[in-house]
Amino acid sequence: MKTRIKIENDEYKGPFDIELTIGSGQTSQPAWKKKDDYFQELITVDNKPCLVKIAHKPNSNDPIDILAQSPQDIDDERIKTEIMDIFGLNDDIPQLYDFLRDDPQLEPTIDFCKGLRLFKANNIFESVICSITSAHNSIRQWNKAINLVKEKWGDEYMFPDGTFYLFPSPQKLAKAPEQEFDEETCNAELLKSKSSWNDLRSCRVGYRSKYIKKTSDMVQNEINLSSIGNMDYESAFQTILELQGVGPKVADCILLYGYGFKKAFPVDIWISRIVSHLYFDKEVNNTKIRLFGMEQFGDYAGYTQLYLFHYARKSGLMNELKPKK
Repeated sequence: MKTRIKIENDEYKGPFDIELTIGSGQTSQPAWKKKDDYFQELITVDNKPCLVKIAHKPNSNDPIDILAQSPQDIDDERIKTEIMDIFGLNDDIPQLYDFLRDDPQLEPTIDFCKGLRLFKANNIFESVICSITSAHNSIRQWNKAINLVKEKWGDEYMFPDGTFYLFPSPQKLAKAPEQEFDEETCNAELLKSKSSWNDLRSCRVGYRSKYIKKTSDMVQNEINLSSIGNMDYESAFQTILELQGVGPKVADCILLYGYGFKKAFPVDIWISRIVSHLYFDKEVNNTKIRLFGMEQFGDYAGYTQLYLFHYARKSGLMNELKPKK
């Protein structure tokens, strides 16, 4: 099956910057790879593998162009619906900007983040493992680690444009070997050879390997991930916290980027510094910052966190907030 789908400008509200959205480090999935003008990734639609290529001129009125192919038949509308969900195209961005403009501390974020949308998970379990792997890790490193996990244990599909992998199931990751592996002495050639990858740590997930294995076991036997999206936020938050390697920040990342709970407000050291600087003029601990963010920003908390973080990176504020040596 091959098909071409257009999403017209009047089918979603507000600007859309696909490159900014994909590259913003949201822990729903690794960044989609760009080839020519198209970002591409293998996703599932109705449990069927579907290679999607998507292109759009940032913040323009041009239609969003989608090329899709699959070894199985998939209805065009189902593909379109999935893409609309992944790229936050059902979100009312003008309404978000009205909210941001009402707060003098938030209004400057709009110019730096125009068209930035939530980049939601196609696979909830993948988002859980991405979020766990992202803890105390750079965007580049956790993206690399997750892609290695996919190549090692994910189902492989070959297309004219190359080989692509789905994220592995909890069953496969729970059984993945976990042995000591010295990342510092591992060279690039060793990592390129699949025959040399003998455990989770060789995918550069580090100490998080034990969390990945235990969480993979838990979602098979104790926690039903598909039921969490139907819970209220607080129940969902408490349930996600039961997973190994998941603290409040990671839990909120999973709820925001995996499930789309927009009142989730993930707080790491940078968000804590940014919000403390803008609203308190002193350092406030992460727990208080999280509660403040949820109460102050309500259903816009998730988007506000996303915009504040990107704004701080691009405006120079993050450099200002680094501890003085």
